[in-house]
Amino acid sequence: MDTFTKAIVRTPGRSMTAGLSKANLGVPDYARALQQHRNYISALEACGLEVTVLDAEEAFPDSTFVEDTAVLTPGCAIISRPAACSRRGETESIRLILERCYTHIEKISAPGTLDGGDVMQVGQHFFIGLSFRTNPAGAGQLITILERYGMSGSTLPVTDFLHLKSGVTCIAEQTLLAAGAFITQSEFSGMRVLPVADDETGGANCIRINGSIILPAGFPQLRQRLATDGIPLVEVDISEYAKLDGGLTCLSLRF
Repeated sequence: MDTFTKAIVRTPGRSMTAGLSKANLGVPDYARALQQHRNYISALEACGLEVTVLDAEEAFPDSTFVEDTAVLTPGCAIISRPAACSRRGETESIRLILERCYTHIEKISAPGTLDGGDVMQVGQHFFIGLSFRTNPAGAGQLITILERYGMSGSTLPVTDFLHLKSGVTCIAEQTLLAAGAFITQSEFSGMRVLPVADDETGGANCIRINGSIILPAGFPQLRQRLATDGIPLVEVDISEYAKLDGGLTCLSLRF
């Protein structure tokens, strides 16, 4: 598994209460969201990462979900092109930050759309979910870029979740945590797939960092299952971000 040393996060703005959502879980409590964000940063730091905290961007209610703005690989950073027009402006400030960290910067162009939440890296291969946010043109551009840097990519449909990584994440070498239809997805047949119970599907979005797993709070069955593997676990409450369809991976760019 890759070793990560850095992460980029963005403080949520007060405008987050107007963010995109289909969750129907209510309006986020801003004060609580700020505290949860601070706890999230502490969890990243506990896993050994140096965290760059960007200021809030009030003009973009969803901008705290920085993962959707870029795909970071060993060879290059790829600036995405979000499908939601209200999020297109988020990528400019992220590009400026990543130019300080990467020699090679690529980008997704129209008519392609791509959210970073639809991209899951497993070794040198990237699974790309075709969803409401990522279209075939965007996925095709990403695959072309990956191949140029000696990596590979492939697509699969996303039907039950907002993003690919809303329902499946890589938590160890060739080991996936999966919910819903992803449990039996043919594209994952060669890997170890740990199923997430139907009443805990929100727990499928975990982050593996340097031998530890950060998991969302509130999923006791999942926590018990992961504990049996002996992997160090860090639990973080992100309930206010779940109200905006957000998960753990959405809140940071890790490299």
